[in-house]
Amino acid sequence: MNNTPNSNRIHIGIYGKRNAGKSSLLNAIVGQETSLVSNIKGTTTDPVNKPMELIPIGPVLFIDTAGLDDEGELGNLRVEKSLKVIQKTELALYLMDINDLDEEIYKKTLLYFKRFNIPYITVINKIDTVSKEKISELKNLYKNCIFISTNNEKDIELLKQSIIKKIQDNLEKETPLIGDLVPYNGKVILVVPIDSEAPKGRIILPQVQVIRDCLDNGIKSYVVRDTELEAAIEDLKDIDLVVTDSQAFKKVNEIVPNNIKLTSFSILFSRTKGELLEFVKGVSAVKNLKDGAKILIGESCTHNSTHEDIGRVKIPNLMEKFTDKKFDFQFKAGHDFPEDLAGYDLVIHCGACMVNKKTVESRIRICREQNIPITNYGILLAFLTGILNRSLEIFNIE
Repeated sequence: MNNTPNSNRIHIGIYGKRNAGKSSLLNAIVGQETSLVSNIKGTTTDPVNKPMELIPIGPVLFIDTAGLDDEGELGNLRVEKSLKVIQKTELALYLMDINDLDEEIYKKTLLYFKRFNIPYITVINKIDTVSKEKISELKNLYKNCIFISTNNEKDIELLKQSIIKKIQDNLEKETPLIGDLVPYNGKVILVVPIDSEAPKGRIILPQVQVIRDCLDNGIKSYVVRDTELEAAIEDLKDIDLVVTDSQAFKKVNEIVPNNIKLTSFSILFSRTKGELLEFVKGVSAVKNLKDGAKILIGESCTHNSTHEDIGRVKIPNLMEKFTDKKFDFQFKAGHDFPEDLAGYDLVIHCGACMVNKKTVESRIRICREQNIPITNYGILLAFLTGILNRSLEIFNIE
């Protein structure tokens, strides 16, 4: 369970003012001294991540954030970071000190939750510091809140049960990568080119996750390099699907017979981690881009760039060759995706194997709000190589 990638965990963010007890709450939930706790305001300066298994939900990731009332130049930056975390949060806990019920910041934060469609639980902390009469009075005013003391194990256990119920009530089961596209006992060939971008001795996360999804759903997977693909097709019969790394799309398309369906790892992820139809719609903007258009390329992970880098080298080169125009490419990695997209003509997102579904959904929402088309690596590369329609056949979309 500890080896589950954070991108596959349910993200639970803890928000509130400084000294509301957010770090104490995280420590109490996970049963470890994960976050530094003190009486000094602003002790937590950066989001603190703590993975754990929450039975019966499974792997989750708790995120302790800085206080939303932080002040000064650095304080404002910390608040921005906390609000940025909301975009990847799948369940929010808003924590208030019973001695400092700041309605203004509370209501302002709820607007962020509602904007990104995030279910939340309001928790009022430090009930051990006031009288029973005060607690009773406040329970009448805050009827849908949970009252706790982080020093009381029973309170923490009741909160955990509320978290579990909220997750079960609000979060849909994640769409499988391939399990609903190929029948049980079906055959899939996974094409994994080996180049300088591939870590020595390992295959990259998208490929690992597709293999695991095949195993989970009783699908037989055959992993080959592009150089052995033709021989593999000759060896096998009744192949249901070929999945390729997007960079080899053109070559693989020429090898795979037309009667065998073909798609890419990135396109599989665009359905599971985002909105496939939105990405397909967004790629049509490429034909209308003007010379000098500003294009944002969003990468979910940070890595060193080489001459074979798909996002920073290959896609820009292919786009300019396809359109016979020059573009202004901007790059944002990790969770650095901008809120203000003014001036951009197109957003191109990676396959998003390193971030959760909520992160991609939030970015799509930001693009939609500002009327900026968005697509992803796999859809774009299929479009540029003239095989987009073929790569979408397996999904049965119009």
